[in-house]
Amino acid sequence: MTTILEVANKAGVSKATVSRVLSGNGYVSQATRARVYSAIAETDYRPNLLARNLATKTTQTIGLVVTNTLYSGNYFSEILFHSARLMEQHGRQLILADGKHSAEEEKAAIDFLLDLRCDGIIIYPRFLSIDAMDEIITRHNQPIMVINRRLRKNHSYCLFSDQHASSRLAVSHLIARGHRQIAFVTGSLDSPTGVERLSGYKAALEEQGIPLRDDLIVAGKWTAQSGLEAVQHLLQKQARFTALVASNDDMAMGALKAFAAAGVAVPASVSVVGFDDMPLAPFTLPSLTSMKVPVTEMMEETFTRLIAMLDGGHWNAQKTFPASLVMRESIADGPFPPVVQA
Repeated sequence: MTTILEVANKAGVSKATVSRVLSGNGYVSQATRARVYSAIAETDYRPNLLARNLATKTTQTIGLVVTNTLYSGNYFSEILFHSARLMEQHGRQLILADGKHSAEEEKAAIDFLLDLRCDGIIIYPRFLSIDAMDEIITRHNQPIMVINRRLRKNHSYCLFSDQHASSRLAVSHLIARGHRQIAFVTGSLDSPTGVERLSGYKAALEEQGIPLRDDLIVAGKWTAQSGLEAVQHLLQKQARFTALVASNDDMAMGALKAFAAAGVAVPASVSVVGFDDMPLAPFTLPSLTSMKVPVTEMMEETFTRLIAMLDGGHWNAQKTFPASLVMRESIADGPFPPVVQA
């Protein structure tokens, strides 16, 4: 393995000069810098990253923690795409750590990235409590940004979309269109997003004085298969409903398939709404109406804050990103009179 001394001898300079070129600290003439880079190329020298990071106090890396239960979904793909895109724009490397299946493992993933001396960390948590994340952020110097959870203390370190309000909006729109019997397919209820979207559904019904029917709530697991099975379950029970809200687009697409297989026309007999507005939503038959969560805007704001914090910047407020209903062909007016909006 080539050493820094060999590079220095090849370039005809001191080890200290090679170190200054690699770190970017201190003045080195362009001619000398060119000789050092030429010697590095000729000797195939690879600098010791740990030593360089200790010297420069930066690794030019950002860590991302996501539990692996999200890896197969479109939502994670969008988060990862924008993370990689924004990292490239800022000349940094992205390091992904698996949060696995528990709060302890999410915490271990954060510790792993801290041990690697990542300049900052982003976490999309599923298991860590709000109090635990507040404590982690307070205890470490590196900025740790939290996506999709509302922190109690470190307001400037969290960005989120109000999942409860988004679900309430979707259900309220269906009620306003004349639907009163609305089925709901939950996401996994060990997920904060799943819990909040279910609570938004219940709140919208309560606001309009519509009795909650437990027989119209079916547990899903964020997958298309679970959406298909949820609709099969409702149809087998002969449940009466004119609209269905699925907690993500994958499950909504599974629902569309189940309705088609059963000869139930969408939207003539039942309206369907999903969440996340995934790229395939406009291409389903019928095209899927969906609540769009502004992931692009959330990730851009996350990186803006993180990079600014690394440069000494500060915020004193949290920020929420409202979802919007993207109207397509999968919903129609229901059998009841429309609700007059205040």
